[in-house]
Amino acid sequence: MFRELEEEVGLQPHQVKLLGVTDDWLHYQLPQRFLRRHCEPLCIGQKQRWFLLKVLCEETDFCLDHSSKPEFDGWRWVKYWQPLREVIYFKRKVYSRALEELAPLLFPEGPPGRSHNNYLRNRRR
Repeated sequence: MFRELEEEVGLQPHQVKLLGVTDDWLHYQLPQRFLRRHCEPLCIGQKQRWFLLKVLCEETDFCLDHSSKPEFDGWRWVKYWQPLREVIYFKRKVYSRALEELAPLLFPEGPPGRSHNNYLRNRRR
C-alpha cells in the first residue's frame, strides 16, 4: 500500500494514518472487450485490498508525477459515495463493497445516504 501511495500520489508513510482495510480481497473480471490480448501477461481482472487513510499533510504535498509513468493526471476531494457514480460499470460492485465495509470507520452513526436524490440535495447546500 505504501509503495503504491508513493508511486501514484507521491506521499510517504508519515503523511497518512491507516484507519482501516477491507477484510478480504475484492475481485472483478474484465469484460471480454476490455482484454488486451496483445499484452503479456494477459490481464483478465484484478483482486484488491482497499485501505482507508487519513491525510496528515497539506494538499500541496500530493505529487502525481512522482514516478516515470504517472497513472493519474488529476485528483479532487469528493463526497463518500461519488466514486460509485463515476467508476466504470464492471468495477462498481467492488467499489460498493469496499465503501460499505469501510464506512463504519468514518461514520459510526451510519453512512450518508446513497440515493441520487439525496446526493443532489446535499450538493445544493
